[in-house]
Amino acid sequence: MNKQELFGKAPIPKALYTMAVPTIISQLINLIYNMVDAFFIGRTGNSYMMAATTITLTMVMMNVALANLFGIGGGSLVARLMGSGQPQRAKQASAFSVYGAMIMALLYSLLMGLFLDPVLRFLGASSATMDYARSYALIVIVLGSLPSILSMALAHLLRNAGYSTQASIGLSGGGILNVILDPLFMFVLLPRGQEVTGAAIATALSNTAACLYLVYAFLKASREAPLSMNPRLALKTEGGDRKAVFSVGVPSAVLTGLFDVATICVNIIAAAHNDLVLAGMGIVMKVERIPNAVNIGICQGMLPIVAYNYSSGDRARMEETISTARKAGLLISFLCILLFEIFADPASRLFLSTSAGDAETALITVGYAALFLRVRCIASPVQFINYHTSYCMQAMGNGKGTLLHAFVRELVFYIPFMFLLDGIFGEVGLAAALPVGEGCGAVFALYLLNRYLKEQRGRSKR
Repeated sequence: MNKQELFGKAPIPKALYTMAVPTIISQLINLIYNMVDAFFIGRTGNSYMMAATTITLTMVMMNVALANLFGIGGGSLVARLMGSGQPQRAKQASAFSVYGAMIMALLYSLLMGLFLDPVLRFLGASSATMDYARSYALIVIVLGSLPSILSMALAHLLRNAGYSTQASIGLSGGGILNVILDPLFMFVLLPRGQEVTGAAIATALSNTAACLYLVYAFLKASREAPLSMNPRLALKTEGGDRKAVFSVGVPSAVLTGLFDVATICVNIIAAAHNDLVLAGMGIVMKVERIPNAVNIGICQGMLPIVAYNYSSGDRARMEETISTARKAGLLISFLCILLFEIFADPASRLFLSTSAGDAETALITVGYAALFLRVRCIASPVQFINYHTSYCMQAMGNGKGTLLHAFVRELVFYIPFMFLLDGIFGEVGLAAALPVGEGCGAVFALYLLNRYLKEQRGRSKR
């Protein structure tokens, strides 16, 4: 079926399944290739290498934030313009988003290249982890941000135009390639002690391959979809449409950026205890991304359907889509709590060998990780509510609500609870800050969404 029929007429479970399943698969494979570096580095049994990858995760997440600025901002607008029957404006908006993402990627690479060491020290790098962190960041961030950011932005634009499968193939293919290249560069081509550098090279090459495929898929889709890479169309984008891209993209980027800030705070507080607490928390932040990846996939699959029906005026279909996606995400979240509570220890050991390298420090690190995972996994359902609500408001173009939620969630609740609970209960309190902070954020998120939906119902009755 064509994309208008899929978004506007197909049964909602079928439409959500069609859009969300490829996205979930892509998210999981993308997650695997982000985690595979940590997995293979963990085979060395070196806790300091693991701590270094935890530090650089913050910089990698900034790539995601910058991709969301134009990918989600532009993609949401493309879906709404499709719903209102304005394909030419959608082409202009997509071209503007593509070149905007490229410019932001180049600026980020330049800034990180100029200030790499000070940034790494700020993020918690110690004398034992600095060389590893610098090696990884130089290749993946300074040299590799352009293909990474552009590939994610292109995937968002494709998905919101109805090409979820193509977007997923690009990101998934890069992930699969990274799984193959990681052990090759880490344990075969580079000498012992250069495992972090090998992981970085494999990641950069995989991101580049994914980017090249997505450029091809984007150009092919643009023959029939309201997508374009024509720089002339980018320059012709109306001022109101540029504003619309930023009104959704900036809050989305800020949301991810504030998550990044929260991760920085976690790293700094954990590093103040010791490097092993930092390494243990780093393992957990990778493991717990599994339910997050599934739930974000549901939300990203939901977004274009909500945006299309919001713009076309079919509020009943829009609200049913929101409700169906919410039920699916909560079910998965509760299942993940059960699994992590039972298998916290073996899940943590996947990322750090206790039989290679310094076994004593590895055992301590795994012990921290298992404890932190059992505490933090409780946050999974309320984290989903936060993601789900944010994506709903982005789909409806409610940038102010998205931005307000982002600031309150991270700066009013989560980050203050980190310092408060860590001060009272130590590293366990630091782990407990996530479910407490996210729970408060979820209550506020539901209030914002329900208020906005009530306002929209009132307007539609006039």
